[in-house]
Amino acid sequence: MIEEIRIADLGVIGAAHVALGPGLTVVTGETGAGKTMVLTALSLLLGGKADPATVRTGSAGASVEGRVVLEPGHPALERASDAGGSVDDDGSLLLVRTVSAGGDAGSGRSRAFVGGRSVPQGVLAELAEQLVTVHGQADQARLRAPAHQRAALDEFAGPEHARTLTDYRDAWSGRARLQAELDELVARAQERSREAELLRLGLAEVERVDPQPDEDVELAAEEQRLAHAEDLRVAAATAHTALAGENDGASDALTGVELVEQARRALEHVAAHDATLAELGRRVAEAGYLLADIATELSAYADDLHADPRRLEVVNQRRAELGTLTRAYGSDVAEVLNWAQTAGLRLLELEGGGQRIEDLRTELADLDARIAALAATLSATRTDAAERLAAAVSAELAGLAMAGAQVHVEVRPADQPGPWGADDVEMLLVPHAGAPARPLAKGASGGELSRVMLALEVALAHGAGADRPGTFVFDEVDAGVGGRAAVEVGRRLAALAGDAQVIVVTHLAQVAAFADRHLVVTKSVREGVDVVTASDVRSVTGDERVRELARMLSGQEDSDAARIHAAELLELSDVGR
Repeated sequence: MIEEIRIADLGVIGAAHVALGPGLTVVTGETGAGKTMVLTALSLLLGGKADPATVRTGSAGASVEGRVVLEPGHPALERASDAGGSVDDDGSLLLVRTVSAGGDAGSGRSRAFVGGRSVPQGVLAELAEQLVTVHGQADQARLRAPAHQRAALDEFAGPEHARTLTDYRDAWSGRARLQAELDELVARAQERSREAELLRLGLAEVERVDPQPDEDVELAAEEQRLAHAEDLRVAAATAHTALAGENDGASDALTGVELVEQARRALEHVAAHDATLAELGRRVAEAGYLLADIATELSAYADDLHADPRRLEVVNQRRAELGTLTRAYGSDVAEVLNWAQTAGLRLLELEGGGQRIEDLRTELADLDARIAALAATLSATRTDAAERLAAAVSAELAGLAMAGAQVHVEVRPADQPGPWGADDVEMLLVPHAGAPARPLAKGASGGELSRVMLALEVALAHGAGADRPGTFVFDEVDAGVGGRAAVEVGRRLAALAGDAQVIVVTHLAQVAAFADRHLVVTKSVREGVDVVTASDVRSVTGDERVRELARMLSGQEDSDAARIHAAELLELSDVGR
């Protein structure tokens, strides 16, 4: 239940506190007083579109606050908690919407808050679905559309039907996804075939060459050795001679190893007298051992290194083969091997495309059978619900001064199935006994459509298994209605408010007389440099309420005849409840 709404700088309303409660609340006022802004404020709280033009002239922005009281465990509380909002100890939830005015940078922006936490506008819209059902003149126009008539029938059909409809829609959307995948596979079959052939050729070439990890690096090093074998041998022999001398000992010059050995002995002779010099002697000895090892390895290297033109030719040929691969599939052998691994997996995927096409066709056939079965179930439950809904709405119309009127709900096979099923639904109205049944879209007047919508709403609210929001908002549901019909509309709204919160904006005293709470929107004009208009919302009771009803009846709240008529309406409403 919406407990209260606070409005600031919205349209002609400077500041207003709208106190609401259970039962039937009516909002009345002269044309232009600002009744529409009350509904605009409610729309903002329910996630409706924010329009900077609705901000009061001269104000930086408008704000609307609403407090909603919910039972523990209500799904709206869970959604608010998920969004980070907090609930007051009394179970009330604070909703806030602000709209900045146009005319400067960043203007026209809107912000939403739930339970003190800033949230996207969509969160308010999600909460609205669980809190409020809103009907205005636009909804009456939408009721003429077959899609909305079908939606109303689906709602009336109950929770089991709703679950079947959800299963059907899931199956329908799943089929669309599978069909899209199949269409893509079929359309790309030739392209995939070409890609697979190129991959096969590439993998065959890699397999023929059979590159080994790091082979290109090792061959490059070997090629350098073989191409410069003589230079490398001479360099090694020269270095060996410098370190160890000739093997025959013909030279009298001391070698590097011998010179280091002399240094070691000199230091060893005096090492006992100085620790520093002893350490240096040890390091010189280590250098001698290292030079001797190097000399030995240089000798072995020089002995083993020989020019081998045939091996060089083999190495160059192998490097050329590897170069062909690296130019095509990577900068080095490692990248070629990675490409081959990836290409193998892709080829498996491409070669499996034909099987995937067959699998998809099988899945689609199975899904088509499931969709057909679910559609048949939907058709059966809709047909059954159509009879019950027609009877319920017709009974309501009898109580809305449309005696003899009947509504027929026809369920027919659709030309093509869709995400709603395989049925077309159409509501027809027999406005009075003996009249032909005509579609609502063509045969209902404004007043008749208003009463049909109200009757339908009551039927939906009391439908089997109905789980609907506890607050109903009607914007001039009595449009085109007058006289006794207006009284019956008021009576039916009061009956609907027996177990729900009902908020009605009306211009008919016959409807307003049935209210549990009567709010009047008044406006005042202050003359100055500019004409400034302000509106206020106040609750009226007793004589003030009689005056307001008299104004609505005759336009003259002080007319004795109008006041007597207003008092009679109030008495009639009390008796008629």
